[in-house]
Amino acid sequence: MSLKGQAYIAGAFEHPTRKAPDKSVALLHAECAAGALADAGLTKDDVDGYFCAGDAPGMGPLSMVDYMNLKVRHVDATDIGGSSYLMLVAHAAEAIAAGRCNVALITLAGRPRSEGQATGTAPRPGNPYQPDVQFEFPYGPTVVNMYAMCAARHMYEYGTTSEQLAWIKVAASHHAQHNPHAMLRDVVTVEDVVNSPIVASPLHRLDCCVISDGGGALVVVKPEIARTLNRPRIKVLGMGEAPKGQMGGNVDLTYSAARYSGPAAFAMAGVKPADIQYASIYDSFTITVLMQLEDLGFCEKGKGGAFVADGNLISGVGKLPFNTDGGGLCNNHPANRGGITKVIEAVRQLRGEAHAKVQVPNCHLALAHGTGGSLGTRHGGATLIMERE
Repeated sequence: MSLKGQAYIAGAFEHPTRKAPDKSVALLHAECAAGALADAGLTKDDVDGYFCAGDAPGMGPLSMVDYMNLKVRHVDATDIGGSSYLMLVAHAAEAIAAGRCNVALITLAGRPRSEGQATGTAPRPGNPYQPDVQFEFPYGPTVVNMYAMCAARHMYEYGTTSEQLAWIKVAASHHAQHNPHAMLRDVVTVEDVVNSPIVASPLHRLDCCVISDGGGALVVVKPEIARTLNRPRIKVLGMGEAPKGQMGGNVDLTYSAARYSGPAAFAMAGVKPADIQYASIYDSFTITVLMQLEDLGFCEKGKGGAFVADGNLISGVGKLPFNTDGGGLCNNHPANRGGITKVIEAVRQLRGEAHAKVQVPNCHLALAHGTGGSLGTRHGGATLIMERE
């Protein structure tokens, strides 16, 4: 059964806070849920499916369904890191198509900033039951050095430069200046990025995303319900998901799981990369964006550096406007699973509700993609293609 057009995104909400020392994670989830339901014109009593990932407190969906007093008949808590929430939109569409639910609520929230988490630079103990931990943890892997390995390899293989990577941050900053909630609103230059301190060679401080509190929520509904709501109808047109690991030692750091999830989404949607008018790309680091753009087919492998240079990602300037809210590089990155914000900004663009300075004219086809886990070891990729009907 084709899932194309089987579900619509009816509600979207991004929490305005970037630091919430006075709120629990559960409360942030609930406030995001209320915002998305109000945006859709629905109430919690309409919800019969609930979706979350590893950021949800306690027992995940069981705890949150109880906390928010929801009465649902379907739950899903699949967790693949930063790509979880793009994948959960796809899972919600699948559940709706299968008749498991009619109104799916998806929520994300976190407080890494208030809790003082060194998200990218502190070694993570990992789960002792993971088969890889006993071999990798003695070397003190951190998120940033796992991504830095990919950047170094990409530079070695293809001649990519730090200046080219810097253009990704520059583009994000041009967009963030128009977002009153963004953590970093100052426009930066290529020189600013490459002159910022090295965190893990070759990545600089400004190649890294922000750490914020906050969250977001989405409401996905079946077509019959979407047609009754007084909201622009945003159709889920295509979806794909895929893991990438160490492949039994056949390690290749130059590509991501987007190589597999992207083509699947484009095939379902029946469109090509050249048709996409706006792209939300997960931006934990600048190298994350560059590799995903290549793997999704926006440019040839190894040509990403040239593709992003000279402002090609800046709305109103370049060919492919990206992350017009400022993204994780400048706006926010809550809960270490910030992929939901990629979908939210894509919905804004398709509705014509992005800031006037960054709104893509007559935007009717958008892509959102997330990478979750470690780009240098094992991770998941999830791709969504959405259309304004």
